Amino acid sequence: MELDEILDSVKAGKISSAKARKLLSLYSIQKIEDFAQIDIDRKKRRGIPEVVFAQDKQLSEIKKIIQAVLKKSNSILVSRLNKKDGVKIKLYAKKLNLKIDTGKKSSSILLYKKPIKNSGGKVGILSAGSSDIGVAEEARLMCSTMNCECVCSYDVGVAGMHRLFPVLKKFISNDVDAIIVVAGMEGALPTLVSSLVDIPVIGVPTSIGYGYGEKGIGALAAMLQSCSLGLSVVNIDNGIGAGAVAANIANRANRKRIK
Repeated sequence: MELDEILDSVKAGKISSAKARKLLSLYSIQKIEDFAQIDIDRKKRRGIPEVVFAQDKQLSEIKKIIQAVLKKSNSILVSRLNKKDGVKIKLYAKKLNLKIDTGKKSSSILLYKKPIKNSGGKVGILSAGSSDIGVAEEARLMCSTMNCECVCSYDVGVAGMHRLFPVLKKFISNDVDAIIVVAGMEGALPTLVSSLVDIPVIGVPTSIGYGYGEKGIGALAAMLQSCSLGLSVVNIDNGIGAGAVAANIANRANRKRIK
């Protein structure tokens, strides 16, 4: 049972307080053999769920983590899967009758049992180039697992700056609570976006680029040295981190709206 289900069951008199106490005691650290300790209660405690970082993990370990988490949660996000394991995890998910959201060009997979409810928080997501879409989609999947609605637009970089303005108009009309801007090369787009809106902007430098500032170094340096206030920056290719920050902002903003 989910935590909310346990609490609602106690309120409705369907289970005793002793039974509820036993069930709630399971929502802490879930040890999986000798290789993982999963923070099952993180989403309730922090608003940000546990994410499985699949890089360098054995496929059998990833499967065991997925099974353990989904016994107590509706969804799980698995990030940085290699292509071979990604195909196998999709097949494994189908055997378990799970729904899948893989995103475009993303190495992350969101698995869930029931449709994820939208909290009302909204996040806008931009990518400067089509080569940045994988990282942008990683951010989208993170926002989705945190119950946020995403408004996305890709390939709107500064090389064709006129493409940006209709997108920002769409973000503003949709009343997004935060904007994630993903850019490689010289990383100029986040600065431009944050100079035009009164919305928190999270810049994500990507490793797309070559030459002097290759592997995202140029983009990261540009974003960190931005003149535009209101711009925060995460690490290179860190779509997960950007999604977590943006969704946290959006969910808090929505709670205040409800009050």
